[in-house]
Amino acid sequence: MDTIASLFSFITWPVSWVIVQFHKLYGAIFGPDTGWAWGLSIVSLVVLIRICLIPLFVKQIKSTRNMQVLQPKMKAIQERYKSDKQRQSEEMMKLYKETGTNPLSSCLPIIAQSPFFFALYHVLSAIASNKKIGVIDQSLLDSARQAHIFGAPLAAKFMDSADKVEALGASLTDVRVVTAVMIVMMSASQFFTQRQLMTKNVDLTVKTPYMQQQKMLMYIFPLIFAVMGINFPVGVLVYWLTTNVWTMGQQMYVINQNPTPGSKAQEQYLGRLLKSVTSHGEVRGRTRRNTVKRIVAKGTDRNDIERKFVTGLAKLGLAPQEDGTVTKSDTAVAEAEGGAAQRRQQPKRQTKAKRQTTAGQPGKDTDSSGSEPKTSLQKSAPQDDKSKPAGKPASGSSRQAKSGQRKGPQRPKHPSKK
Repeated sequence: MDTIASLFSFITWPVSWVIVQFHKLYGAIFGPDTGWAWGLSIVSLVVLIRICLIPLFVKQIKSTRNMQVLQPKMKAIQERYKSDKQRQSEEMMKLYKETGTNPLSSCLPIIAQSPFFFALYHVLSAIASNKKIGVIDQSLLDSARQAHIFGAPLAAKFMDSADKVEALGASLTDVRVVTAVMIVMMSASQFFTQRQLMTKNVDLTVKTPYMQQQKMLMYIFPLIFAVMGINFPVGVLVYWLTTNVWTMGQQMYVINQNPTPGSKAQEQYLGRLLKSVTSHGEVRGRTRRNTVKRIVAKGTDRNDIERKFVTGLAKLGLAPQEDGTVTKSDTAVAEAEGGAAQRRQQPKRQTKAKRQTTAGQPGKDTDSSGSEPKTSLQKSAPQDDKSKPAGKPASGSSRQAKSGQRKGPQRPKHPSKK
């Protein structure tokens, strides 16, 4: 880890400068040598970085949704060109280009904040080793080494020896308890964030291998961070825990305000929107109007959740417009009531077993058409026989009668000749 962190040493100066500036602010409130001053400085660093990464986060959301939508097409391409890997790659790239999708966009936020993460790790490792780094001089270094969060120094790790922890002015038990709690919280927040994405913001009508991969990552990533966390200093754990909490809250907001079409989150969102329209008689808010606008633009391509929403508006006497607003419409009410009545009047289709049971029951006086049922002795002759003159049978009919193999329509026997 130290070797990887040294690769990002070029960014340690700006990271250390930002931390020192925040430390001056919080040090004036809580005291310069307290864990609150240094801990909140790290938290503020995370918030500042994540605010700068919001555009990348928006691209990540769009890319993830596009990848979910494209999964059936991607699977079809893989099946079609499974023996030609080069053609398969070309068709995949063509599909990405046509839809404007970048598979790497989903990883952009993590890639973008990785240099800051390793730079902070490098700064805290230097503090633990009592080395000056960036803009942190000897006085700030002594202050950071004295700072404790719930009894654990910022630069202490779970795997540190007792002598090293004592040199930082703490006990090994306190360090391991604090780091263990923070590692569990970090892994739990990572798991909840991924689970929230899979259970609420995924179109469950589309079953693709991409969903199975996401389910695997939902369990693998927390385990990876839990194993790596034992080698992170307390300050880095504060950084990573703050990042996970920020991501969880940011994702929760996006899911509630702009859910994936066909997902459980969209059903809940449109339910809230319908209640709001019922209460106020109009669509309030630009985001909600944009949602209605997209639903109107889809036309017949709406999913079941969106059709249910439009039907709910129609029952209120409202019709959605292209600009995202709703207007009074008596026609919408009539269509909604007429469609509901038509659905109620449609008879239920009987199963095959039930039809066979009904057809095989004896003692029925009439059939479904109201006419007398035919007995086994009253075989109906085709209408073509009426037009044929009564004459000699066709050639070969006597031989067929003797052999018992009759072909073509036959005249029914009279009951007395049975």
